[in-house]
Amino acid sequence: MNGPNILTLLRVVSVPALVVVLLTQFNGREITAFIIFLVAALTDMLDGFWARRRKKTTSFGQLLDPIADKLLVSSVLICLVELQLAPAWMVVIIIGREIAVSGLRAVAASKGTNISASVLGKIKMISEVITIALLILGRKYLGDLYFLSQVGLWLVLATASFSAAEYFLRYKHLVLSNQN
Repeated sequence: MNGPNILTLLRVVSVPALVVVLLTQFNGREITAFIIFLVAALTDMLDGFWARRRKKTTSFGQLLDPIADKLLVSSVLICLVELQLAPAWMVVIIIGREIAVSGLRAVAASKGTNISASVLGKIKMISEVITIALLILGRKYLGDLYFLSQVGLWLVLATASFSAAEYFLRYKHLVLSNQN
């Protein structure tokens, strides 16, 4: 267990707290959820940077980091559907993409290939974080700028779809090959 892995674990344990905050009515809920979400998202940036920079990458960290990312984003998106802040159909496509790309990565790993995040995949993650943060704040805090969260949802949907297509086109030979 090292520093980067502890940051990743903090992201995982922040998810239940974030879900409870999002789904419980109280004054300051939006700001509290916004702060928890941003701190969790910040750990995503810091853990990988720290691990690579200080040469502290571990198999445990490489396994847990993407799981923590998907758990955080998926949990919040599902809460946003419950709060009627995000359309269910969009969230299903975004989460479906995450599952499909994770499956592709698992197949690739079983064949000795590591699929790193593409530039488009990183853009997708950044747009997800910004959009989710805006959706959490909602109309109450954004006022007339709330439309940015809606534009963000479409951007996330587009980058999620295009990055999934990119991964599958680039690595289709791994999925279609009969070799183990």
